[in-house]
Formats: sequence, C-alpha cells, structure tokens
Amino acid sequence: MTTPSIGTTKKLGNSDMQLTSIGFGAWAIGGGDWQYAWGPQEDSDSIAAIHRSLDAGINWIDTAAVYGLGHSEEVVGKALKSSSHKPYVFTKSSMTWGEDRQIVQTMKKIREEVEQSLRRLQVETIDLYQIHWPVPDDEVEEGWTTMADLQREGKVRWIGVSNFSVSQMERALKIAPITSLQPPYSMINRSIEPEILPFCAKHGIGVINYSPMQSGLLTGAMTAERIAKMPADDFRRNTKQFKEPLLSRNLELVELLRTIGKRHNVEPGVVAIAWTLHQPAITAAIVGGRNAKQVEGVLPALTFRLSDAEYAEVGDFLTAKP
Repeated sequence: MTTPSIGTTKKLGNSDMQLTSIGFGAWAIGGGDWQYAWGPQEDSDSIAAIHRSLDAGINWIDTAAVYGLGHSEEVVGKALKSSSHKPYVFTKSSMTWGEDRQIVQTMKKIREEVEQSLRRLQVETIDLYQIHWPVPDDEVEEGWTTMADLQREGKVRWIGVSNFSVSQMERALKIAPITSLQPPYSMINRSIEPEILPFCAKHGIGVINYSPMQSGLLTGAMTAERIAKMPADDFRRNTKQFKEPLLSRNLELVELLRTIGKRHNVEPGVVAIAWTLHQPAITAAIVGGRNAKQVEGVLPALTFRLSDAEYAEVGDFLTAKP
C-alpha cells in the first residue's frame, strides 16, 4: 500500500497549526441511536479508518462531544492511544444531553463540557475547541467569554466557532480573537460565499469546512436505491438534498464529477473536496470515513487540485437551470 504525499499544509487562522488540506471528520463514527446518527457503526472499523488517515499523513481530527453522545470522542481517544502519530485534536461544545439522550443546546455548560471531552479524548489539552452552534443566540457572549478563559488557563490551545453568522462572529471578536470558523460548504451548499467567507478572509479567521461531499451524496457511491434503504436512524433520509426534486439533479452532478475524476484517476468525492479547496478562504476540509477502505478512496484529496478550467466546468453546471 503506497502512502500518498500529504501535499502542502496551510496555517489555520491566528494559530501555530499547519493543517493538511483534509482532516479526519469523526461525526459518523459516533455510531447509531442518537438524533443525528448515520446508522450503526463498528468501533473497530472507526479505529481502522483513523489509523489509515494518520498513516497517510493527515495531521488533524475533528470531532464533537455530541457525536454519538460522547462515543465519537471515546473512539478517537482509543485510536490515538494505539497510534504512534500525534495529530491535532479538535472538538466542539454547546450540545449537551441527559440520561434521556435528548440533546439540549446551551453555552452555559462549556466549562463542564471541556472536562468531559478531555477525559474521553484522553488528552491533556485540546488543540482547537469550538462552539458547535450559536444556540441560544443570547448566550454567545457568555459562551465565548468562557472559551477565552479556557484558552488562558491552558485547557485548550486555540478557540473557534462553528455555524456562526457574520454578526455573531463580530460579537465574539469584541471579547477575544477567533482562530477558525467551521461551516458547511459544498458545491450544492454555497450559502457562506457572499458574506461569511469574505469576512473570515478580512479578519484572518481560518475556515475548515464540513460536509464537502454533502454527507456522502457526492462520493459517487450514492444511488436513489441506496438512499431508500438507509437505516431509520440515518439523519440523511430526511434532508432535502437527499430527496426529490433535488436528488436527481444532485446525482446528475455526481456524473459530471465522475467524468472529471476519470481524467485523473480519482473518485467523484475527491473532485467534490477539491472544488471546496479551490476557494482561497478555505484553509482545509473535514472529510469523514467509516472504514479504512472509505478513507483510502479520499486520500488523493490531500494533493489533488482542480484546474481553473475544471472549476469553471463545474460552475457551468451549477449555474445552469435544471
């Protein structure tokens, strides 16, 4: 098995971290039986996926406390204990739960949450700690103040936000610098382009986008039949991009990505990731993998880049009326 070059790294915002162009996203490895699950998942497959990513040179992992209600962080911790690699470890706060497994969004428990995350991850310091969602909005200042305190205390090295609007980031910046933003971004979800990406570029805020393959839809492995057979606890069944009238056009887009990918011997998902990395304001992309084979398929995204002509080719499809 050959290990690809990791390509160039890019500095994340105001931090000292140089990130590989893709990082391992640990949402799906949280397993099933929770509100935003991807269906059942074997921990042994998850650990193998993480190990393959690290062996290939990927140098950061992004997880969250809420993924699997703590389970994803525990799996990441186990995988790191059994690996000689020392990647940057990123996680997120502000989505809590109780014994009933119902998720509650609050920024009032961040100090309590960080201790639990440190324990589950089995690390002494979290490299990047992020507020997962700015909900409720009136807790943004309180939440970000706590984050800045944790950074000063050394429990976390850098602090970032996820899913924040420009106005929410402006409010946070009055309290402390923002190292990074984590937003959704793919060729079929471009809502951050008009305002959010220019704001981040202007203020030196790094951007690590999630769902560059639209939760697996743009990988090339998805079909209408497969979607129809998804487990009941797979959240994607109920998202608009996985349902008609959008699904057929999205699968048509995948065929264009397949055509471009064949020119370079890469999968459609790699083309989808490269499309997001073509945007200068993006630092790096979060890419999930549920087993070592899936990871193997996206590793070329470490170095593969679209030409301007190929980027325009995708753009022509996206702007054409259905």
